[in-house]
Amino acid sequence: MAWDVEGLVASLAGRSEHTRRAYEHDAAEFVAWAERGGCPDPAGLDRRTLRRYLAYLDTRGFARRSVARKAAAVRALITHLRRTGQLTSDPGRALHAPKREARLPRVPSAADAAAMLDRAAMALTGVEDPLARALAQRDVAVLELLYGAGLRVSEACGLRLDGCDLAGGLVTVVGKRAKTRRVPVGAPARAALHAYLHDGRPVLAVADSPPVVFLTRRGTALPTRDAHRVVAAQPLRDGRRTHPHALRHAYATHLLDGGADLRAVQELLGHADLTTTQLYTHLSQDRLRAVYAATHPRA
Repeated sequence: MAWDVEGLVASLAGRSEHTRRAYEHDAAEFVAWAERGGCPDPAGLDRRTLRRYLAYLDTRGFARRSVARKAAAVRALITHLRRTGQLTSDPGRALHAPKREARLPRVPSAADAAAMLDRAAMALTGVEDPLARALAQRDVAVLELLYGAGLRVSEACGLRLDGCDLAGGLVTVVGKRAKTRRVPVGAPARAALHAYLHDGRPVLAVADSPPVVFLTRRGTALPTRDAHRVVAAQPLRDGRRTHPHALRHAYATHLLDGGADLRAVQELLGHADLTTTQLYTHLSQDRLRAVYAATHPRA
């Protein structure tokens, strides 16, 4: 079993495919470095070796976010090795990576997001070819869910048919660490989903199509990379291309700008820790001043 990177990946079954691939890559990279450096077996690991690895990453010029991600993968590998009995101690507890920079994506304004969605819906006008119309309806529904419900792209692509409660205005999604949550969706998203499910999806579905909402032209589940292309195909008014995570970030930011409570936004986003929501969202100075002026007795 030696380093057992395969076992680590298997233990991450509840994580997203993207996360599993990243951990596999970073753990394998560490193992290759350790073996080149004279540590062919996990039993030889100690805190000094791990500190040397962090120093090595620093000399390679990796960004702090990348170093932090790689360190997390190494800690996960060491935890797995200890849990499976190949290590008797956990030297990874001393592996302190640098804090990540607080990098926030550029957030489309509410007007820009609305214009993008309206333009995508208008593109349906006059489309008579059944396949082309079905794909366009799918794309509008994807966009509406990403911005109107703040879903992660993996959650949107994994949304199941039985997770859509259009009458109740809710969708049930499976988020990170296989956590399930119900998210409200507004009238535009409900209308887009209804149109796609009623008219578009039957055109795309084949006999063995999976029971997910969004399908490709071949009737298979829409992969996340295709969802990225859907968003990129709808530039903002200034010509900038955006991506699904920016729409999720815009969802949270616009909720907060409209007066939503931070803990409510935490629940809507599916964050386990409020600190994550605080880092993920940003408040304008104008809004902070307005909240202070409206709520503090000595403002």
